[in-house]
Amino acid sequence: MRRPLILVAVALAATLGLAGCSAASSGSSRSVAGPAVPAPRSGGDGAGGVADSAGGGAKSEGTAAKDRAVVITGEAIIAVGDPIAAAADATRIVTAAGGRVDGRSEQAGSGGSAASATLTLRIPAAKLDATLDDLRKLGRADRVTTNSADVTGQTQDLDARITALRTTIQRMLELEARATDTSDLISLETAIGDRQGELESLETQQRDLADQVAMSTIALTLHPKGTTVAPSKAGFGDGIVTGWSAFVAFWGTALVVLGVLLPWLVLAGLIVALVFGIRWAVRRRRRGADPAQAVAERTSSSTASP
Repeated sequence: MRRPLILVAVALAATLGLAGCSAASSGSSRSVAGPAVPAPRSGGDGAGGVADSAGGGAKSEGTAAKDRAVVITGEAIIAVGDPIAAAADATRIVTAAGGRVDGRSEQAGSGGSAASATLTLRIPAAKLDATLDDLRKLGRADRVTTNSADVTGQTQDLDARITALRTTIQRMLELEARATDTSDLISLETAIGDRQGELESLETQQRDLADQVAMSTIALTLHPKGTTVAPSKAGFGDGIVTGWSAFVAFWGTALVVLGVLLPWLVLAGLIVALVFGIRWAVRRRRRGADPAQAVAERTSSSTASP
């Protein structure tokens, strides 16, 4: 009797393992969701010549670099004759490059204060260098900086989670179409609604991240010539915000992983409990059917104990 029970447990465990492997492979087979944008150029023609002479290995590395997703942000401080007029020129330059202005603040000079203009520019990453060169021509460039952040891993993680959720929802919809019991239908509708809400949230994050990769963000400050503007610096509060965002993102991912594994853990626990329950019932039945054997088992157990 013990051997068939062990074989059943092994077969069920193997089935769970195969199902988990198939789910993992389907979640990791998708490519990066957002557009991949290479980092800004750091070298001239000489670097390109070295890459060409390196052969196939260098070409493979170049192809891999093009597939990475990079978010570029920056700041530009330019001294101009008329900040208000220069803001209009900057808007035309960015719009012609296919970008947009997400924020614009203008202050006319009055009394002892000088006129100024601040714009939040979204520029296509592929045209960032050329657009910054055009903006420099508006006046004297006091400061122009850019920063790159590689978000390839985050993009791939979002893509895999979205793929897994879409697969789960599709399977639940198929089960719902075949369900006949009212309670099963209600449970499936609730589960589908929860997962669709989570899917919409992840898709929103995916679109936002793709927009950040495709459109670089530049904070442009225009001030009159003869005045100075201090560049913005990250302070203690900015560090707290960044750290908290990383903390929330980590535990959010951990909870999603736990949510994916929890049904399998519960099912495995039920199988183990069922196997031990059957074994306990079989032993109890044997003891009831053969009193002499039960007495012998109790005697052997008492002898074995000190």
